[in-house]
Amino acid sequence: MTPRPSKGFTLIELIVALFITAILFAIGYGAINESLRNHDQLKQRQARLTEVQNAVRVMVQDFSELAARPIRDQLGQNWVACLTTQAAAATAAGGDAAAAAPDEDADDSDAAAGDTARDDGGPDLVAFTRGGWANPAGIQRPTLERVSYRFANGTLRRMHWTVLDGTEASMPVRRDLLTHVKSVAFRFMDASRQWVTQWPALGASGLRTRPFAVEVTLELDDWGRIVRVIEVPT
Repeated sequence: MTPRPSKGFTLIELIVALFITAILFAIGYGAINESLRNHDQLKQRQARLTEVQNAVRVMVQDFSELAARPIRDQLGQNWVACLTTQAAAATAAGGDAAAAAPDEDADDSDAAAGDTARDDGGPDLVAFTRGGWANPAGIQRPTLERVSYRFANGTLRRMHWTVLDGTEASMPVRRDLLTHVKSVAFRFMDASRQWVTQWPALGASGLRTRPFAVEVTLELDDWGRIVRVIEVPT
């Protein structure tokens, strides 16, 4: 009797099958890798969007609660206006911060403000008293706080003091609000409905004078220019 030939796959068929399988695996790996890369990029963009939104929200909350309460300087001898500017704008080129020099004719009391310490990223661009400081723990403290914004090395920082009339021993609490910032600028609407870059504005009387609105201009590395006008309640 003639034996029947055994059934199976030839070597060529196995090689072809393995080749097709390798191609399918390569296509599948590429699709999965691309999907993971897109997912990481989406997470980064979402994180950046959240960072920008939170920064703008905090500034809106701060300036909309601007209070007409001046503070004493570090030595307790002079009063400082409820809102002061040391430099109207700051720009960063290549990661180095440069602040515009303050007006030489500015009042000495402004230069002696208790919230112009240079220990945390340059001078204060703007410093002011704000109300509405939340106190969910019921701590014995006022609802007013002194807040300032500083800009250095591409980072916008928010500083606040736990005491309103600070001394040299009063240290600010720092919060890095926004990164990858190219420039920051503030403008203020005075009583004549004109925009000015310094405050107190020329002709403004009293330390309790507040602007009618604050314009914040941010220039970001990735998003370009963002402008927000904040109304100050009177």
